[in-house]
Amino acid sequence: MIDILNILGQIIFGGYFIYSGLNHFIHNKDYASYASSMKVPMPTFSVFFTGLLMLLGGIGILLNFYVDIAIVLLLIFLIPTTFIMHPFWSAPNIAEKAAQKIQFLKNFALIGALLLLF
Repeated sequence: MIDILNILGQIIFGGYFIYSGLNHFIHNKDYASYASSMKVPMPTFSVFFTGLLMLLGGIGILLNFYVDIAIVLLLIFLIPTTFIMHPFWSAPNIAEKAAQKIQFLKNFALIGALLLLF
């Protein structure tokens, strides 16, 4: 039963990052526009690069292949992104503050889950 749960966890966790990474390619223009509004340097390249980090990291988790490297790739994406893209503390209104806080805390939980996998 544990093996089945581990495989299911790999599918869900890895799949989340694969899906998110692919969205960085599919919606690059929209994501780059948002990244630009957050003062990210070279937003189009940054969105492409972070999409690649998520895609490769997600594939590694999903396939249980070079998992330590996959975790590092995902941490390289998540740690700066969490603070740069979701600064809830400086949101202009309560609705935006709440939305950004949810994203910030979700990313923080993902960082914790990745650290558990080491």
